[in-house]
Amino acid sequence: MRTAPLTVQLALLGAAKRLELAGIAGAQRDVRYLMAHVMGLERDRLSILMSEVIDPEPFDRFASMVEKRMQGVPVSRIIGERLFYGRRFKVADAVLDPRPETEVLVEAALDAPFTRLLDLGTGSGCIAVTLLAEREQVTGMAGDLSDAALAVAGENAARHGVSDRLTLVQSDWYGATPGNFDLVVSNPPYIAEAEMQGLSVEVRDHDPRMALTDGGDGLSAYRAITAGINAVLSPGGRLLVEIGPTQGGAVSALFRGAGLEDVRVLPDLDGRDRVVSGYRPT
Repeated sequence: MRTAPLTVQLALLGAAKRLELAGIAGAQRDVRYLMAHVMGLERDRLSILMSEVIDPEPFDRFASMVEKRMQGVPVSRIIGERLFYGRRFKVADAVLDPRPETEVLVEAALDAPFTRLLDLGTGSGCIAVTLLAEREQVTGMAGDLSDAALAVAGENAARHGVSDRLTLVQSDWYGATPGNFDLVVSNPPYIAEAEMQGLSVEVRDHDPRMALTDGGDGLSAYRAITAGINAVLSPGGRLLVEIGPTQGGAVSALFRGAGLEDVRVLPDLDGRDRVVSGYRPT
């Protein structure tokens, strides 16, 4: 609780200093996100309120959020949403926090036409929902093992107006996803068990473990996806998967082993391998 009036600017300065002392990177950016959420504004609109006195109730909520950030809780999990491909997606404990790197997969998917998509391990639904929102004539199916994740994906589908074109199913890869699709996408768990301890606190302690790692070498999901791909992918259809930056060669080999052609590894904005794509021959 505070004892004297405080402007938004001073509240931001004080909170950023606390985060910096706690070793949190990007403190200035984070406190602006938190304050904007509390004030119900876009982050770039905060400048119009800098000299305003912040009332006790929103200040207390802001201070509580800052405390959580000091403990390593990601901003997206504090405010309950993440901006992905220009849209806000609900984020909850049951789903992977959508990240900018995954937008590379979305961009690659949008580079060619498709009419029916399948998203394997959909999590928050950010990939499937975005693709349907960008292509209004497309329909799709999205599967996940987690009922809780599917509930979040359903909320995001409703938020962005694509519920009538997206079927959500509880499924272990292809277990409940019959049909022919001309686009199959996935951001599967690809972190090797040996790499888990090296992840940041924000990722390791707050993303669901089953969405991060297969408990082995990080490639088992790709083995399952490529093993069953020809049963669901139409001739001429595409498979796109997100990968870790060292997995391009191994995943490309699995694609070719499944008979896919024109196999390519696409980089993210930092130049790291991020997506593998391939076509089923016609």
